[in-house]
Amino acid sequence: MKAEEVRAMTADQLADELAKLKKEQFNLRFQKATGQLEKTSRVREVRRDIARIKTIAAQAAEKGK
Repeated sequence: MKAEEVRAMTADQLADELAKLKKEQFNLRFQKATGQLEKTSRVREVRRDIARIKTIAAQAAEKGK
């Protein structure tokens, strides 16, 4: 997910996407713990996407003040 895509989202869409990514992150951690994780790079991608969404949401909130 690119920063441009995230900036184009509304606050509700950001919240939904963040919830979806956190759920995926939990599932990936669970797969890693049980030895079923095949695509290990996805863990890093999801973590960075979560950080990207949180950063842009904070910037949007600050700009709205």
